[in-house]
Amino acid sequence: MSQIKMEPLAEPKRFIDQPVLTPGEIDAAIGTVVAKVEHNIVKLGETFPTSATHDGSYSTSKNVEWTTGFWTGILWLCYEATGDERFRRLAEKHVVSFADRIDQEIDVDHHDLGFLYTPSCVAAYKLTGNELARSAALKAADKLMTRYNPKGEFIQAWGPKGSAENYRLIVDAMLNIPLLFWASDETGVAKYREVATKHYATTLRYAIRDDASAFHTFYFDPATGAPVGGKTRQGYSDDSSWARGQAWLIYGIALNYTRLQDTADISTYEAVTNYFLNRLPQDLVSYWDLIFGDGSLQAKDSSATAIAVCGMNQMQQFLPEGDPLRPAYEHAASAMLRSLIDGYTAETTSGITALLNHGVYSWHSGRGVDEGNLWGDYFYLEALIRYKKHWQMYW
Repeated sequence: MSQIKMEPLAEPKRFIDQPVLTPGEIDAAIGTVVAKVEHNIVKLGETFPTSATHDGSYSTSKNVEWTTGFWTGILWLCYEATGDERFRRLAEKHVVSFADRIDQEIDVDHHDLGFLYTPSCVAAYKLTGNELARSAALKAADKLMTRYNPKGEFIQAWGPKGSAENYRLIVDAMLNIPLLFWASDETGVAKYREVATKHYATTLRYAIRDDASAFHTFYFDPATGAPVGGKTRQGYSDDSSWARGQAWLIYGIALNYTRLQDTADISTYEAVTNYFLNRLPQDLVSYWDLIFGDGSLQAKDSSATAIAVCGMNQMQQFLPEGDPLRPAYEHAASAMLRSLIDGYTAETTSGITALLNHGVYSWHSGRGVDEGNLWGDYFYLEALIRYKKHWQMYW
């Protein structure tokens, strides 16, 4: 990345003219979510939903996918919203499952340990002081540390560590490295923070194009660590901007700024956020890749919009009072969330239902296209909770 060329926010009045969400709107939306979660618990028991719906309904799964932490995180958010012990009891049963998963090393050799253990176990420890949850989350942080490559200074996403065909980072990991910041704070061990900081710096340097759009993945030379180039795995093409990847940058910068507070990152945050906002369609919910707009006949990815709302809400507190983008961002995040509430939450099944409809898991494989998915459900509810109260982040 050389100097990022920040686009001006194209139509700030588009956002500023929309009123912010009212407490009544938020309460009603949370009530709808809680009712759906209660319904899903009856169907699921102690199992987990699959990563995405099929024909509108989730199936049941064991704790083996990279997304299961989001279901447990939803239970913790519902517990926070209601105080209902039913959500806590089930979430704590899941903590036992996550502890067993890391002890047995069941599908944990990848970059997604933060997605698995932050909303499940870090949340449990923060909310209840559960020591098994703390232990499991620290073991997960140790496992994530094994993915770090000093040559290139990044956490490797997939594949055998050091393999040439997989010697790359992924923008999604911006939401996984907060697990390492938490582990450092919790233990006083600096190495976790050092690795998280190095990976974050490498991501900012190489995974953002000069125009502030996101590479999904970025490769390095395994022999030297030198940068090789960006590629996509989920986006439409290597030179397009996958909407969820852009949203991971928005939220990832906000989360890491919370720890590091390097003011130089504010302009980077605003550049990637403007790029996202400038490509939103009429209803303010992104298509699955930002090259697509209204009339493209492509699928939306509501999960990308939910993630971006969370990131914008988190970063708002750090923007200077005189920043002209500050009011536009406040109204934009609120308007995006209102659009999700009003247009993307209809009840579509009597089975295990999504909280948020019209997402995309993987367009290239055809999996979960125009379906609900667990991360979209989680970040939608997190966004609602953020607007309800001053929320103590799990991340």
